[in-house]
Amino acid sequence: MNVTEAVNGRRSIRAFKPDPVDDGVLRQILEKSARAPSGGNVQPWRIYVINGDTLRRFLELIEDRPLEPPPYDVYPENLWEPYRSNRFQLGEALYEKLGIPREDKPARLAHMARNFLFFDAPAAIFCFVDKGMGPPQWSDLGMFLQTFMLLAQEAGLDTCAQEAWADRAQAVQEFVGAPDDETLFCGVAIGKADWDKPVNDLVADRMPLDDWATWVK
Repeated sequence: MNVTEAVNGRRSIRAFKPDPVDDGVLRQILEKSARAPSGGNVQPWRIYVINGDTLRRFLELIEDRPLEPPPYDVYPENLWEPYRSNRFQLGEALYEKLGIPREDKPARLAHMARNFLFFDAPAAIFCFVDKGMGPPQWSDLGMFLQTFMLLAQEAGLDTCAQEAWADRAQAVQEFVGAPDDETLFCGVAIGKADWDKPVNDLVADRMPLDDWATWVK
C-alpha cells in the first residue's frame, strides 16, 4: 500500500467487527507513528491503549456516568460559513446512510451515543497532551494521529477518531491513570470495518481545491 492508497482508504468507520486486535500490531503502529513531525522534537503526545477485556471494563465503568463539560470546545461557537455547511452536509449524509430522518431526534441521539461504545470496535487509544502545551504542540498531536491512522490502514485496520470523548474526559482520565497535568484530546476506535453496514459506505465530500488554496503571484 502506498501513501495515496492509505489516504484514500482511510475513513471514519462507525461499525466494526468484533475481531480482536493484537497488542503487538498496535505497538508496531504506535512506534512507527512516533516518526510524525514534531516542532523542536518535543513529541507532546501521550497515548493510552485499551484493548480486549480492558476496553470492556472501561465501557462497563462509564455506562452510567453522565456527560461532563468538555475540556475544550470541539467546534467554535456559532460556526460560520463555509464550515457550518460542511458540518451540516456531513451530518445529513451520515443519517441518510443510517436511514434516520431529520425529525427522528431520539434515533439520531441513539446513534451519537454509539460513540461511547467505540462503535463496537475491539480496541482503542486515547490521545492526551500536556496542559501546558499550546496550539503548535496540539498540531503535532494531530500529525501523530493522522500518521497513526494511515499506518493502521497499511496494517489492515480501520479507525475512527472521536472528539466525542471530550464529553467523558474525567472518566477516561481516571480509568487510564493519566495525571492531572494532561488533557484528553480524543479517542480512536480501532478494528476491522463491518462493510455489511451501510454507514461505512459514507465518504465525506471535500471542498474543491480552488475554494481553499491560493497560488500567490
